[in-house]
Amino acid sequence: MTLLQAIILGAVQGATEFLPISSTAHLVLVPWFFGWKDPGLGFDIALHLGTLVALLLYFRAEWLALLGGGIDVLRGRRENPNAKLMLYIVAATIPALIAGALLSDFADSTLRNPVVIGSALIVLACVLVIAERAGRRQTKLEDMTLGDALSVGCAQAVAIIPGVSRSGVTITAALFRGMTREAAARFSFLLSTPIIGAAVSKAIVDGVRHGFPSVSMSAAVAGIVVSGIVGYFSIAFLMRYLATHNTYVFVVYRIALGLLVLAAYFKGMS
Repeated sequence: MTLLQAIILGAVQGATEFLPISSTAHLVLVPWFFGWKDPGLGFDIALHLGTLVALLLYFRAEWLALLGGGIDVLRGRRENPNAKLMLYIVAATIPALIAGALLSDFADSTLRNPVVIGSALIVLACVLVIAERAGRRQTKLEDMTLGDALSVGCAQAVAIIPGVSRSGVTITAALFRGMTREAAARFSFLLSTPIIGAAVSKAIVDGVRHGFPSVSMSAAVAGIVVSGIVGYFSIAFLMRYLATHNTYVFVVYRIALGLLVLAAYFKGMS
């Protein structure tokens, strides 16, 4: 992988990780379209280190408050709103951790193909439209229940399928539960922090044990830095955008990209 390719993929990761359009899909599709060698899931997860830093920086005040809430939980003080939200995040993270532990190898070896990605892009777009039309958009973050959190957490587990999008499926589930778009996005981002952290940590441990992906250090560092910078501004954009807009622009993009991917794949097969 060249330095330029790493920078491009870092920018793609940062721009698409938080928008409901699937970063994994784009990290597979960009090399596929340009004829580059797929860097694999290991490099994808390395880029997630950059977006993890972006999350922690953007939501630093919230995470400091949540950590204080976590300490209150350990002390048996659960009436603190931050303690309740921290419990919800922990509970909602469990389904994705289980899915990752059981299915990550299968996802890497079998699901990273254009047919799965194109289909997933289109299917979730259709589900997101239904969520937009059916959701009440009344529940704020401080009003959510454990049932809301677990529903979003179970949806996050589905994001192991390339093309689904972690933010896309969690925001969709939150809208179905009646949450406002802003609350849905905020909880989606807070919920993604521990699961991305777990994936990055596992990748580091696996790299130490079995060797890191065959990418130069300069390319890896460049990709991580770019993904972090672009990711920070991507979060800021989406939080502002969803405060006053619906998600239909992302629906249109997902369907158009999904159709393009399927058309290109089957044309190449003919």
